[in-house]
Amino acid sequence: MTTSFSAEKRTEYLDRMANAHFDILIIGGGITGAGIALDAASRGLKTALVEMQDFAAGTSSRSTKLVHGGLRYLKQFEVKMVAEVGRERAVVYENGPHVTTPEPMLLPIYTAGTFGRFSTSIGLMVYDRLAGVKRSERRQMLNAGAVSDSEPLLRKEGLLGGGRYVEYRTDDARLTIEVMKEAVQRGALAVNYVKAAAFLKENGVITGIQAVDQISGQSYDLRATKVINASGPWVDELRKIDGSRQGKTLQMTKGIHLVFDGTRFPLRQAVYFDTPDGRMVFAVPRDGKTYVGTTDTVFEDDPAHPLISEADRDYVIDAINGMFPGVRIRDEDVESGWAGVRPLIHEEGKGPSEISRKDEVWVAPSGLITIAGGKLTGYRKMAEMVVDLAARQLEQETGVPVGPCITKKMPISGGDVGGSAGFGAYAERKIKDGVALGLDRSAAERLARIYGSNVDALYERMPDPRAKAELHGMPQELLLMLRYAIEEEMALTPADFFVRRTGDLFFRIDEVRKYKAVVIQYMAERLDWREEQAIRFANELDQLLMEASGKI
Repeated sequence: MTTSFSAEKRTEYLDRMANAHFDILIIGGGITGAGIALDAASRGLKTALVEMQDFAAGTSSRSTKLVHGGLRYLKQFEVKMVAEVGRERAVVYENGPHVTTPEPMLLPIYTAGTFGRFSTSIGLMVYDRLAGVKRSERRQMLNAGAVSDSEPLLRKEGLLGGGRYVEYRTDDARLTIEVMKEAVQRGALAVNYVKAAAFLKENGVITGIQAVDQISGQSYDLRATKVINASGPWVDELRKIDGSRQGKTLQMTKGIHLVFDGTRFPLRQAVYFDTPDGRMVFAVPRDGKTYVGTTDTVFEDDPAHPLISEADRDYVIDAINGMFPGVRIRDEDVESGWAGVRPLIHEEGKGPSEISRKDEVWVAPSGLITIAGGKLTGYRKMAEMVVDLAARQLEQETGVPVGPCITKKMPISGGDVGGSAGFGAYAERKIKDGVALGLDRSAAERLARIYGSNVDALYERMPDPRAKAELHGMPQELLLMLRYAIEEEMALTPADFFVRRTGDLFFRIDEVRKYKAVVIQYMAERLDWREEQAIRFANELDQLLMEASGKI
């Protein structure tokens, strides 16, 4: 069974949800919820998912955008987590090479730094073994000259050498969207902007939720045998509504990242470095930009709206200038940035950087299953663990067996490109197809690399002649991306499109400013917005633009 995923049919999907009974109902549309939906649907379970904001609007679009094994957790002796999550990096990459790219990472070693040459060499070797790193990507130890040659911007004073190892760069929001789309293709129903306001119960056992559409205000009763709370920063809030918030709770921490134009901060090589206070920071080149983060501070405000403070910006800029003194970065060099909240499991007496990123599953007396903690990289294994638990319960209650997890070698939406080995050749063929249809090479390359095996669905929308694209006032590839986002990715607002379907707010912020008016006009016509909706969504995007650029 396949289901389309159009913003124009969103209300229809909600009506279908309200008129059905599901095996699994998931609250939360970040990467964890999306992974659970895919795992459950692919086992043949009748699956539904609701998300209070847009898909990936919380933590899952505001991470460091790396599928990484957590090298620094070796320092905390989180050996099991490093092993499991490290191995999952390759799985995520193989299943979605269009949204995941190997990124050689340089770890410089300095006198009086956190890492010594011997401990780094041993640590990286252990990391390679634990994570099952393939031979071609195993660690190399470099002398000071080789480190400077790799990244000339690095501080030379006190440089002893370094290690190089491989991480994987990703677009976290697009990874989430592609996993969600695959779940939908396999029969799941998923709807954004729907809040779980209350639980439906019989004899104290949860039988569903009262869901409120955040766009129309309409309320729906959605019923399911098993309800899974995968709401990230909001898991405790839902446990409180259920009356089961006891024992372990969340500790929120905030991390921020800043983006600079590559001409201002021309980083050649991704670098993972320590700061004077012992924190670790990534500096990563991406698409002509360089982004740097993250901070790690306790967060107690609204998790839906974390902001970059002046102190956050100063910390990251100071870290950059300490490690790359020649660039002399200033506040006005920041093009964009984002703040994200990590929902970690509280550990008494530990600071933000020391709290484990491990995940845990809790089952309430009401039957509510909650998944908390965890890392982006481990989303598939977390989903497997949760669905295994729900499947055992369903089998005990109904006597109907549920099959095992089958997602380990399952390409996500867009990932049917012949695996990582075949993606380069596949993308080149699709770039040529795009050029033959009238796109310039850079536009065709952008589409092929972002959408993978879904790029043909964008090319099919090409019969719009170039004049039609100009009539809408935007480049042809942007119009194709916008149409596809509305029709196949449930993009409902301009923020959905510019932040989570494209990442342009972070890495092409000038284009967002240039084309926001025509995108808003096009979406208003396609989605039949009322005037007050158009104003509200435009204001939301303007606010995000100000926050991203630090001009609040």
